[in-house]
Amino acid sequence: MSPEERKKVAARALPLVDLTDLTDTCSHASIDELCARAQTPHGNVGAICIWPRFVSHARKIFRGTDIPIATVVNFPAGDASIDMTIAETRAAIGDGADEIDLVHPYREFAKGNIDASKKMIGAIREITNGRALLKVILETGELQDTDLIASASEIAIQAGADFIKTSTGKVPVNATPEAARIMLEAISKSGKPVGFKPAGGVKTTEDAAQYLALADKILGPDWASPQTFRFGASGVLSDLLAALDEKSAESGSGY
Repeated sequence: MSPEERKKVAARALPLVDLTDLTDTCSHASIDELCARAQTPHGNVGAICIWPRFVSHARKIFRGTDIPIATVVNFPAGDASIDMTIAETRAAIGDGADEIDLVHPYREFAKGNIDASKKMIGAIREITNGRALLKVILETGELQDTDLIASASEIAIQAGADFIKTSTGKVPVNATPEAARIMLEAISKSGKPVGFKPAGGVKTTEDAAQYLALADKILGPDWASPQTFRFGASGVLSDLLAALDEKSAESGSGY
């Protein structure tokens, strides 16, 4: 990929990044740094994605900006009760979360308990509806089977997901192009305005280009936007900025 191609992809991908810190060592200082990184010389990222306990802190930092705050519930194992997940969601929205990334009960789903996913997603949808974006994490690397991934995508869409997301980033296999293809095709078949978020393992501008090309092929070249497409990542931002600065320096454009 030439420097100019890298810059073009990076400029397109940067506003689609959900800049993420879901590490076990995350602290208030980490959130301060994350919020600062989210506001780059080339524009803001699409959102930050953080633990629920840091949402109110990030909201204070982002006062006066339009950067959304995403947080996670039923995370990462997907095995909390509906009541507990409802309480997490209500608290997160009360603290200022704009987006809720919900892990559906993927282990139960893999065993054939489809109702568990329907009930969980439906219950959280009732709370987020009109108040926050609902992004449902399928955990495709654990489902593995293509039919299961397709079925989980369809059920999440039917149950009211605003986005479907590949992964938590906490398992050995996270986002893959194959899982992305299946999920994007499910969105296309549904005809609904549902977004897509590959998460985990998106580390380079070239990785971003691969997922954007899939979205372009399946849903059209004008489909991917911050309202329909996000990258769940922590490290990719540095490479995107390097790609933008590499071409800018070469051309003397003054960035």
